[in-house]
Amino acid sequence: MKKSKAIITLVVTLLVTAALGYVAICGIGSEKAGAASQIKQGLDLAGGVSITYQVVGDEDPSDEDMSDTVYKLQKRVETYSTEALVYREGSDRINIEIPGVSDADAILEDLGRPGALYFIAQTDSEGNANYTYTGNGATGYTLNKTIAELQEDGSIVLSGTDVSSAQGGSAQDKLGNSQFVVSLTFTDAGTKAFADATTRAYASGESIGIYYDQDFISVPRVQAAITDGQAQITGMESFEAADKLASQIRIGGLKLELEELRSNVVGAQLGSEAVKTSLEAGAIGLALVVIFMIAVYLIPGLASSIALIIYTILVVLCLNMFEITLTLPGIAGIILSIGMAVDANVIIFARIREEIASGKTVRSAIDVGFKKALSAIVDGNVTTLIAALVLGLKGSGTVKGFAQTLALGIVLSMFTALVITRMILKALYAVGLKDEKFYGKAKDRKTVDFLAKKKIFFTISLVMIIGGFVCMGVNKGTSGTALNYSLDFVGGTSTNVTFNEDMDLAALDSQVVPVIEKITKDANVQVQKVAGGNQVIFKTRTLDVEERQALTEALVENFGVNSDLITAETISSTISSEMRSDAIVAVVIAAICMLLYIWFRFKDIRFATSSVAALIHDVLVVLAFYAVARVSVGSTFIACMLTIVGYSINATIVIFDRIRENLGAMTKKDDLEQLVNRSISQTLSRSIFTSLTTFFMVAALFVLGVSSIREFALPLMVGIVCGTYSSVCITGALWYVLRTKIGTKKNK
Repeated sequence: MKKSKAIITLVVTLLVTAALGYVAICGIGSEKAGAASQIKQGLDLAGGVSITYQVVGDEDPSDEDMSDTVYKLQKRVETYSTEALVYREGSDRINIEIPGVSDADAILEDLGRPGALYFIAQTDSEGNANYTYTGNGATGYTLNKTIAELQEDGSIVLSGTDVSSAQGGSAQDKLGNSQFVVSLTFTDAGTKAFADATTRAYASGESIGIYYDQDFISVPRVQAAITDGQAQITGMESFEAADKLASQIRIGGLKLELEELRSNVVGAQLGSEAVKTSLEAGAIGLALVVIFMIAVYLIPGLASSIALIIYTILVVLCLNMFEITLTLPGIAGIILSIGMAVDANVIIFARIREEIASGKTVRSAIDVGFKKALSAIVDGNVTTLIAALVLGLKGSGTVKGFAQTLALGIVLSMFTALVITRMILKALYAVGLKDEKFYGKAKDRKTVDFLAKKKIFFTISLVMIIGGFVCMGVNKGTSGTALNYSLDFVGGTSTNVTFNEDMDLAALDSQVVPVIEKITKDANVQVQKVAGGNQVIFKTRTLDVEERQALTEALVENFGVNSDLITAETISSTISSEMRSDAIVAVVIAAICMLLYIWFRFKDIRFATSSVAALIHDVLVVLAFYAVARVSVGSTFIACMLTIVGYSINATIVIFDRIRENLGAMTKKDDLEQLVNRSISQTLSRSIFTSLTTFFMVAALFVLGVSSIREFALPLMVGIVCGTYSSVCITGALWYVLRTKIGTKKNK
């Protein structure tokens, strides 16, 4: 690169960075499009709409039907936000909380009445019309009878529960023309009932009306007897119309029919202070990383710092562009991706220093350094990206939100590390910063005999893991729960209080929450303000009748609250058993996919096995920390564990990449144990420096964050330390054991 071109490159880079930075901070136009302040935030950071539905009917629904309805509603409302929550309240109520929106009426109109879907024959058994065209309503058709009358005379051929799936899309007709359709799949019972209904309707030239939430949403004419359980509704004017109809059929296909009981706009669970402190912590953490990189790596550090700033700006812009809802788990995904962005640069710069030390020129060292670092960077990032994609596809709720931000961060971190950093570094070299003192030279590092201490390391790990299980057993015997589960996992009591004055979240935290904690002996009180009034919702562990009475008396005595304006309901966990199952299945599938990828890339299943074993090791150690420290296990627990999974696998890949490289140059005279020790030692600075930079980010959150954020940051810091320990002390030794004990004669 010529000097003039390098100067232009640097100037343009700085100008573009400044412009994008301005957009990220201030936004564009009156609506401030693209600004960080416009990022959609979850309930924990910004609040949203809370809707309470009640089951229609006099009889209490079964637990099975309620759980099934909660799960299906969860899947439905995730179209609004991956962070939407659905949980049970009392015996016959379901709460829906959707972040990032402030118009409850619009949500209610779009969502409709869950469970109110019927497929109605055009005529009854005597030939009387069940519905007629009047020009009124969405389709122009009006019902001639009540639903009860239709059920009595057998005119309702199917209900929503007979539909197993409904998807909007496009298909080709008999002439090969593309058209928008809704594809339906029926249950076994629905297949038989629909076959009978369509056979009769086709013979009579009749239609079957789809009636939802007191209106016809579609009245398709039956064009053939459908006996295979698959049907299509044609004639849709657009994909949006097809998708909306499919969505209405899915929400209407719940086992229980629900009606709206109340709807509110609620404030943030963590409050504005949490957002402010998180931003401050992020800025301080990023500044510390920048200072560290420049101090350690000089000119390459400067290049990576500029690239890291660009990365941060791009993350903000992309979160806006893709309308990703940001929550605490999402912040975890971003932290992990920042750590991986730094990690990529550390790997590259370490390689550059090694090449300079071997006698190459700085220019040649830069090219070779990037080339040699490429495999470790790609394998580490792709492995974590595979996990993110699986979690995004198979997970739900906070898992999906975490996966989205992580996947976004990985893609951007690879781009900035491999493209932006390289471009800036070459430009800085071309403008005259060519002296190798600006880039550093790798020192001859003494090879540490890690494998000689493998039995000690294995013992330490086993003691920590077994100690964790023992502690969980003790906790189970003394307190009834192995871990300190929050109401996110086990449910609790929701207490609605109307105060005499409007109290902000800070006042509630400092004045009211301590009173509640004293009565309930629960340190995990969640607070939500209801917009437009003095109502506040407090969520605690499950309270018995005496505790509810004591809480009411305390609120009346301390704050003058009218006891008639205090209500309490038992609520289920916001993380349902189905969501937990989804998360576990997603993690298992992700682990299998990562194992297969590593096996494919490294041509040795022992690398893959060791990587997954280290991953499991780190999860179990952090789980032990949760048990010993009694840190609250809530919605952030899943995000924390997933972050550790991603961090662990990436750290391990780097060491295994170096082992693979050294194996390629291995001769018969070389000792395998010495080779492994040398590989770990060669990557030791990377392991330490990457951990430090990631630790800086999380530590800033811990020091500056509110209590709930500190509860999230503390085990994450433990996970970072553990990930470093396992990658350096465990994985290489484990691979060596597998290689020597299970290896072929050739390997021996």
